[in-house]
Amino acid sequence: MGIIKKHRWLVFPVVTVAVMILGGGIIITILGRGLPRLTTLESIEPPVVSKIVSRDGVVLDELHSYEKRIWVPIERMPQHLIQAVIATEDRRFFDHWGLDIRRIVKAAMVDIAAGYKKQGAGTITGQLARDIFLTKSKKWSRKIQEAITAVQIERTYSKTEILEMYLNQMFYGHRAYGIQSAAQRYFGKNVDHVTVEEAAFLIGVLQLPAMYSPYRHPEQAVRRRNVVLYSMMVCGHLTQAEYDSLRNLPLDVIETPNAPGAIAPYFCDFVRQEMEKKYGIGIYTDGLTIRTSLDSRIQAFADSVVRKHMPGLERQIWNRLIRNRSFLDWMDPRPDSEEEIHAFLTNQDRVDSLFRKNATVQVAMVAIEPATGHILALIGGRDFTQSSFNRAVQAVRQPGSAFKPIVYTAAIDNGFAPSTELMNTNVTLFMPDGTRWTPQNYDLSVGGLTTLREGLRLSLNLVSVHLVQELIKPSLVVSYAKRFGFTTQINPYDAIALGADGVIPLELTSAFSVFANRGVRVEPLAVTRVEDKDGKLIEETAPRRREVISENTAYIMTDILSTVVSEGTGRSARSTYNFYRPAGGKTGTTNDFTDAWFQGFTPQIAAGFWVGFDNPAIRLGERMSGAVVALPMWAPFMRMVYDSLRWPLADFAQPQGVVRARVCAETKKLASESCPKIWDEIFFRELAPTDKCELHASPHTHPAQQQQRSVF
Repeated sequence: MGIIKKHRWLVFPVVTVAVMILGGGIIITILGRGLPRLTTLESIEPPVVSKIVSRDGVVLDELHSYEKRIWVPIERMPQHLIQAVIATEDRRFFDHWGLDIRRIVKAAMVDIAAGYKKQGAGTITGQLARDIFLTKSKKWSRKIQEAITAVQIERTYSKTEILEMYLNQMFYGHRAYGIQSAAQRYFGKNVDHVTVEEAAFLIGVLQLPAMYSPYRHPEQAVRRRNVVLYSMMVCGHLTQAEYDSLRNLPLDVIETPNAPGAIAPYFCDFVRQEMEKKYGIGIYTDGLTIRTSLDSRIQAFADSVVRKHMPGLERQIWNRLIRNRSFLDWMDPRPDSEEEIHAFLTNQDRVDSLFRKNATVQVAMVAIEPATGHILALIGGRDFTQSSFNRAVQAVRQPGSAFKPIVYTAAIDNGFAPSTELMNTNVTLFMPDGTRWTPQNYDLSVGGLTTLREGLRLSLNLVSVHLVQELIKPSLVVSYAKRFGFTTQINPYDAIALGADGVIPLELTSAFSVFANRGVRVEPLAVTRVEDKDGKLIEETAPRRREVISENTAYIMTDILSTVVSEGTGRSARSTYNFYRPAGGKTGTTNDFTDAWFQGFTPQIAAGFWVGFDNPAIRLGERMSGAVVALPMWAPFMRMVYDSLRWPLADFAQPQGVVRARVCAETKKLASESCPKIWDEIFFRELAPTDKCELHASPHTHPAQQQQRSVF
């Protein structure tokens, strides 16, 4: 007691300090309950945009949550950007430990003198803490939490890391989160290319993004930018002359940002769905780089031919629907008189509106690299914004005659030669539902014995039906269809000869790529590589290959399909559209003109186009065949690819297992000089004819008949 009495003058201050420490500790403890844990601070990962990138390096689309953020390392940020943010937001950033005591004291004195809050004392670290973990409330409790969190962040990260997080985290207005998104949004460029005055604007807008929007308040945006430039001059980063020059420059922001997603939207949506199945919602926040097979140049060629061809084709089809009065079924109320119908038809806007709603002619297109399975281009419809249904990968449509190559492959692969003959005569099919169907050739022709080559070259339906009824069984064709990669239900009935069961466009194009790839099918591939936000490999997809048919069979089929393009139903590719590269292909038309196709290939690319209505009850119209509707897009597309990309000339390599032989068209034996009609035909080496034609052995057998030769 004596000691206390002796030093009683110390009791009050000691007790006061103790109470303050105890009270402060209690307050900090209470407020600290709502603060992030240390483990959370050690792994700050704000949501970052994932990118879908073409194989030629073009960003096709961006996947993100509400916060569109593209993370960039600080090493990619220009020095003048760093100088701008330090000079404006926190000049003593490298000298404090999360709280700038000197600045706090100075701000308090200014506020007391002014009688209101005039000057802030926040630091870059404090702003980062508030933006990631806290709210923008101005209560003292929140400010204390901000200070505590800022100190914790400073203890966890280096100054450089904090600066990198800050610039990548903050909101810059107009849905731009992070400095990279802001640079792209306002200037259409990457952050490493922004100029001094652009950097000053980007840092300036941070304070109040809405107030300093260059689109809503351009004058205020300029003033704020100039404040940043002035701060840079005060800190010695700019000379007076540089400041005077830069402050008079216009903002020069772009009116509209680049629009990822405008390129190949159906393909990007296809990739997005596949990635979401694999990685979940992380694809919207983890900053992945999804590298794909698509070539943006080839996609542009496909888009170009569709835009050029489809409007005129659609108008032609609409005119037919107008002539046959089909549109009346879509009108509610239905016109009661010819006068009302005429009044409607004279209002072009009403006509277009009605037809777009009920009868938009749709298109699907796929291009594949046969050797790798890479999907080079994909179109799933006319307008993704109007319909996201991806007809290239989701629609199941009848292929018609485009399926015949699968039927003929089954025959060739089982020992029948292209010169094998069948009758081109009428035949009746029994359908699965018990009904009968008597198909006809497209040109209504009939004839006698016809070779398999001729049957496919001219797409003769009657020959194809005789093929599955006499030489091979429908069940065999089904097994080949599965080997070629078709996943839809294909039934073992005679109608399989004419492509009566539906297929998916992507799978049909993939099937044709087997011929170009020497009998090997490579699973269609859209995503080739996935990287994390730091560029580290997460996964890499290797092509999955499987031999479907022998190289010899593939070459024989390619040779037959080449005659389709050069002399058959696809000959306009040469004669009209001047595409002369070695190529094979096949038209496809359903019996009621509902679906129209052209599938074709070269050694380097396989591509297919489908045209039709989503509603299969609406027909394209009489004579709207694959050669008329789809081929006029395929051939110009292929020519644009080769002319623009300057791909080297390549032909289909003939394997050793097949041989060419000059045969008599009548006897199918080796031709003599006296045979009146000679073909160059191709055979499996072991099945090639060895006997000479005896019917025309003498040169005097047909003295009046001029010798003819046909070379396919």
